[in-house]
Amino acid sequence: MATIRHRSAVAVSRDRVFAYVNDYRNVPKFFFGVSRFEPVTDATDGVGSRFATTLKVGPKTLSSTVETVEWVENEVIRLEAVEGFSANTTWRFTDKDGGTEVDVDFDYTLPGGFAGRALGGIIEPFAGQAVRQTDKNLTEQVSRLA
Repeated sequence: MATIRHRSAVAVSRDRVFAYVNDYRNVPKFFFGVSRFEPVTDATDGVGSRFATTLKVGPKTLSSTVETVEWVENEVIRLEAVEGFSANTTWRFTDKDGGTEVDVDFDYTLPGGFAGRALGGIIEPFAGQAVRQTDKNLTEQVSRLA
């Protein structure tokens, strides 16, 4: 399993940043490469809510279903893949200097063999770009809320 970690700060209150990230309709707006993030349960947030996701990574399109396995309002959102591409995402939110510090961990597992090596050759260069662009998008979008 590979892990990408990123920390950033934004001059917006934690409750507003959390609410923005927690709203599934915003995910394709800020999360680089995500073209679909749609609920497949009646619940659209909180533990047990599930979402069908599509992630475009270079020439490859990856699909999965993720479930919220940890959710504490204004503190943490943890999603784990239950079908498809194995990727888990954890968002943590803390107060910092009148704004919010956002910590994100993105864990993914590649299949074995040639397919896994080929996919790794696509994902690894994409990952750094995706993290930087996601941070930029999220910072710009939540800053409009201030």
